[in-house]
Amino acid sequence: MELYHVLNRGVDKRTIFMEDGDRVRFVHDMFEFNDREAANNTLRRLEMNDFVSRSFRDPIIEIHGWCLMPNHYHLLLSELVEGGLTLFIRRLNIGYAKFFNDKYKRDGTLFQGRTKKIRIASDPHFLHILHYIHLNPLDLTKEKGWRNVEIKNVRAALEHLDKYRWSSYLDYCGKKNFPSVISMELFRDVFRDYGKTIRSYLKDIELSDIRALLLE
Repeated sequence: MELYHVLNRGVDKRTIFMEDGDRVRFVHDMFEFNDREAANNTLRRLEMNDFVSRSFRDPIIEIHGWCLMPNHYHLLLSELVEGGLTLFIRRLNIGYAKFFNDKYKRDGTLFQGRTKKIRIASDPHFLHILHYIHLNPLDLTKEKGWRNVEIKNVRAALEHLDKYRWSSYLDYCGKKNFPSVISMELFRDVFRDYGKTIRSYLKDIELSDIRALLLE
């Protein structure tokens, strides 16, 4: 199995999630487009629980982690069928861009060029990447420098992550958020208690081993 860190952002770094309804739509699209069958990307209103059981799906990729930020997204993916990764990303970007442009009465490209992806090819990268994705919401707090310096207030950082529902962090911590979207088995074998793991990581954060591999 090959694991990929995938990222795309708004053109000119523009905001691509204007409100929670947009974020719900993107999460729904992550679920809906992960199927061998073509998805129906209608503009009907979505509710927060508008997801069906994974048992009815025939997925083309596995989503091991994700995070939505105001102007970009992070995904951690592996392929289940040949060409599944490319197909899923294309469906996701095109489908969400169509929804966004129709909703906000705009034309043109929404995303900034081709989606970036990098294969997770080393143990240090594998052990850091899920935490890195989940810690991105700290950019929205006073801990904006978490990539380069020690976290000053671990408790406040954890409180913020507990309140931020637009990532797979809560599901990994055992708090059901969008469990139908992700597959947690791969990292659960490594991080038995993710809450304790991320707490220890925040106290001794060290990204130097993988800094050259990060997509931002």
